[in-house]
Amino acid sequence: MLAASHVTKQVTSPEGDLTILDDVSFELARGQSLAIVGASGAGKSTLLGLLAGLDLPTSGEIRLDGANLTELDEDGRAALRAAEVGFVFQSFHLVPSLTALENVMLPLELSGRADARARAVEVLDRVGLAGRRSHYPSQLSGGEKQRVAIARAFATEPAVLFADEPTGNLDSRTGETVIELMFELNRSSSATLVLVTHDAALAGRCEREIALDAGRLVDDRRNAA
Repeated sequence: MLAASHVTKQVTSPEGDLTILDDVSFELARGQSLAIVGASGAGKSTLLGLLAGLDLPTSGEIRLDGANLTELDEDGRAALRAAEVGFVFQSFHLVPSLTALENVMLPLELSGRADARARAVEVLDRVGLAGRRSHYPSQLSGGEKQRVAIARAFATEPAVLFADEPTGNLDSRTGETVIELMFELNRSSSATLVLVTHDAALAGRCEREIALDAGRLVDDRRNAA
């Protein structure tokens, strides 16, 4: 489902070229769950963005469901993301002027689905927010906002779900609820799950774990079932 081959990412700074990722390679099968771990500044979120086609590597190749992202232009990558990818972010990224239902409907409407409202209702019900559909983000708790974000990510039935510190803004109990929900939806939909986290317990829940240090892949392990 995902393959990174000798991926390097460099940016220009006042001090010269800065290497964010250095020759990273790995493959991930369909339906697997992967945690990307490492210290702050190790390149985790940069790698996540490259895997999702939000940016291009300086060198190397990334394939998503058979498509070579490095050969697609921005419009091509955007179309692939719309068809194949869901996102969950630490800061939720909900549209404040839209209700919970409208936030979940948004990607469905953009993809032209005629059943956008019915599908959004169904997914919000699955994440336990049937009674909060008409509420705006400002009226929701942090855990409820993240459940809306998860519902929105899974509503389009993506082949891959990317999550960047999905529990970073939540207390431990709420975070555990969100984690259970994410893995439950991962199992039921057979979506490939890729998440960045500092949480060792969350990383340990994933089938596989890769560690970055100063932009290099330094560990690749499979966790016990």
